[in-house]
Amino acid sequence: MPSISSIVKNVRNIMRQDRGVSGDAQRLEQLGWMLFLKILDEKDQELELIRDGYKSVIPKKFQWRNWAVDPEGLTGEELTLFIDHPVDGLFAALKNLTAAYAPRRAALVREVFDGSNNYMKSGYEMRKVINQLNGFDFNNSDDRHIFGTVYESILVELRDAGNKGEYYTPRAITQLMTQMTDPTLGNKVLDPAAGTGGFLSAAIDHIRANGVRTLDDEAVLQKSISGWELKPVAYVLGLTNLILHGLDVPDWDYRDSLKTEYNTIGPRQQVDVILANPPFGAGIADGVETNFPASFRCRESADLFVILMIQLLKPGGRCAIVLPDGCITGDGYKERIREKLLTDCNLHTIVRLPQSTFFPATVSTNLLFFQKGTPTKDIWYWEHRLPAGQKSYSKTKAIQFNEFAPLIEWWDNRQESETAWKVNVKDLKRGFDLDVKNPHHEEEEDSLTAAQLIDALETSMQKSEQLLLKLKSEIPS
Repeated sequence: MPSISSIVKNVRNIMRQDRGVSGDAQRLEQLGWMLFLKILDEKDQELELIRDGYKSVIPKKFQWRNWAVDPEGLTGEELTLFIDHPVDGLFAALKNLTAAYAPRRAALVREVFDGSNNYMKSGYEMRKVINQLNGFDFNNSDDRHIFGTVYESILVELRDAGNKGEYYTPRAITQLMTQMTDPTLGNKVLDPAAGTGGFLSAAIDHIRANGVRTLDDEAVLQKSISGWELKPVAYVLGLTNLILHGLDVPDWDYRDSLKTEYNTIGPRQQVDVILANPPFGAGIADGVETNFPASFRCRESADLFVILMIQLLKPGGRCAIVLPDGCITGDGYKERIREKLLTDCNLHTIVRLPQSTFFPATVSTNLLFFQKGTPTKDIWYWEHRLPAGQKSYSKTKAIQFNEFAPLIEWWDNRQESETAWKVNVKDLKRGFDLDVKNPHHEEEEDSLTAAQLIDALETSMQKSEQLLLKLKSEIPS
């Protein structure tokens, strides 16, 4: 099989030659629906072999195997007409797809094609892209995470060009949060900011490895995983990811989670486990904050997600979320949200991550683990440190799961150390400030004497004075 990186690079270069694809966002959307059709067809072929009478919801004419697999097949104008014909083209057919024998699966296909576009204008370039994608064999690969690897490779090409990183949480983080939260068979698992389904695919793998032994167990798992996503491209990729991970009809909704009516969430809507990396610093739709109690209303998406997730948890439900420093400190509504979190839930662990963890973003982030039902008494903090000799994470040196081995070993046998400390809620700073620094670290300034600090300040002031004089001299009189 060709290398993933070479296929992704080839696809990128081919699409650059097509006048219809303008920029990275369109390239990713184009790849999204193509990968969806390919993977759906491969899973359909697998189900046809193991289930008597199984029938794909995709009409035979539009099944990937029948028009895309042959490298000498449809191309040029014939291919563009096959895709784009307004009456009987692929998009027209799948936007209006119905299947009485599998209505939910058909509805998911309709949702994908209703929110996607074919940007490519050249059928010859499109054939080249299709032939490259046929280099992926998702069913036969030993790496069941190959879709994640494909997507990560695409993101490497996109990260410096826009905000596509908002869809992606490093796999090491999703794996850690899932393992520590430990969803079990029968638990209802939700990600209300699901992106491309990284947390949910990790939960599926975790439950299968630890709790699925029979076909009946698998049937329980199939009904236990739910995701909500609003971004169209992420929605398509996430749905594709869950199908690849063996969910026949994923419970995958195209929705704005923050529009959920807070007061209508009751026992039937509540779940056992939430795993999420909610968007932060993102805009919200007008009026969305009015869905929430007045004391928590704000325009910060991550803060609203915290309140939503507390409400969505059953009593005893467990949650692991990613939050930036800006959400664990601050006054006003932020303080009231933290007070509710600490009152309604046991916030037992906060893992503090290096700034570069979510490269290229350089925001200090934290992993919060809590359980609903009892108030917080003590919070354990763990400071994750960069590997020895490494100054930061980057696209070539991303965070790895094996780096969390000391944290995993410590988790069930907690003791204070250079990287772990415990704080009683009563000892938090005013406003339930959760931004608690490692007490075992001496700040660099603390190691300087008063005389050294004065010298440093004087040097800084002298440099500032010299810069001012230089600027003045360059201004015409």
